[in-house]
Amino acid sequence: MVDLVRRAFSAGLMALALSGCAAKAPVGVNGEPMQRLAVVTASGEHAFWVEIADDEPERQRGLMFRPPLADDQGMLFQWPGEPPREQSFWMRNTPSSLDILYIDPKGQIVSIASHATPFSETPIPSNGAANGVLELRAGRASEIGAKPGDKVLHPYFKP
Repeated sequence: MVDLVRRAFSAGLMALALSGCAAKAPVGVNGEPMQRLAVVTASGEHAFWVEIADDEPERQRGLMFRPPLADDQGMLFQWPGEPPREQSFWMRNTPSSLDILYIDPKGQIVSIASHATPFSETPIPSNGAANGVLELRAGRASEIGAKPGDKVLHPYFKP
C-alpha cells in the first residue's frame, strides 16, 4: 500500500513538473497571447502562431512599422459578424515583404498575393469574397506549397 501511495505521489509530482514546463503561447506586440492556426496543403499541415486583428484600429495598423515575421508567425485579420466581401490590402508603412492569403468563411484560401512590395500603397485585391486574411513572411506560402483551395484551420473559420 505504501509503495502504491509513493508511486501515485511521484506521478503527481511528475505531472506537476511537466505542466510547469508546458510551452505557453507567445505574446504579440499588444501583449495578447497569439493563437494557433494551421494551413493544410498537399505537403501536410503547417502550424503558425498568429496575432489577431479583429477591430478597425488593429486592421488599419496591421504589421506597419514592424520587423520581418518569423517563419512560424503571422497575423490573421478578421471581420466578425460581417459577411464575406472583396477585400483589398496594401503595404503602407510595412517595411518587409509579405505573402497575403485571402480566406473565405469556411477556411478555404481564395487567393494568394506573394511577395507584396514593402511600403507600396497599390491595392492588392482578393479576387473573390473573403472574410479572413492571413499575412505571412514573404515566400512562406510557396515554401509550404499553399495554393488557392487549400484549407486554413482556426476557430474563426467554420467548415
